[in-house]
Amino acid sequence: MSDIHANLVALDAVLRALDAGEPVDEIWHLGDVVGYGPDPDGVAGRLASLGARGVRGNHDAAACGGPEIDWFNPDARRAMEWTRRTISDTTRSWLAALPEQSTTGDFTLVHGSPLDPTWEYVTSGPVASANLAALGAQGGRHGLHGHTHVPAAWRVKDGRVAFSSPVHHPVQALDDGPALLNPGSVGQPRDGDPRAAFAILDTGAATIEWRRAAYDIPAVQAAMTAAGLPRWLITRLAAGQ
Repeated sequence: MSDIHANLVALDAVLRALDAGEPVDEIWHLGDVVGYGPDPDGVAGRLASLGARGVRGNHDAAACGGPEIDWFNPDARRAMEWTRRTISDTTRSWLAALPEQSTTGDFTLVHGSPLDPTWEYVTSGPVASANLAALGAQGGRHGLHGHTHVPAAWRVKDGRVAFSSPVHHPVQALDDGPALLNPGSVGQPRDGDPRAAFAILDTGAATIEWRRAAYDIPAVQAAMTAAGLPRWLITRLAAGQ
């Protein structure tokens, strides 16, 4: 999962969906645990309690006092300033300890891309191609990333880079060719579907399955309003934008 963005209600909906299915061995998160949403301590605490393995996103780095905030748009900056004032020392320390990149078996975990773990958006064929080549040079087979808030799969097929939409192909086999896989966003989807997005990676069967979980959006919007977070961040949740 990726881009939870301090949305504990959405995260808990995903966890309930996982509990209702086949048990998973481990939770992997791809950064931007905080930012935008109303419950940064709750989300960080939940992931910590689950022993989740993950990486640091640009919002996580900014929450710890990093200069990343200087690149944020006005709404994101206001939300991050609130986050910095709000989070506990425990959350700040947990976020600061997250690595930029993590490798587990055949999988490289980053927030942005293998070439730029914090900032790069993988949204085009040329960018995907460069990063798939970088994966091979780094000794990895598959890259897991977030940052765009849009589920996506980029793969090498017949020597060419191809995009495969999880909307039309929610279950995909992980063959010998490298792939860049984005589970979408838990806390602020931007693909027109407001439900929390996540994916199930089956390393034994060599498959990945993208899924969605509905959650109580009005409850999160009410909490954001009470916290004084920017209006656009509140309204966009219902539209998945």
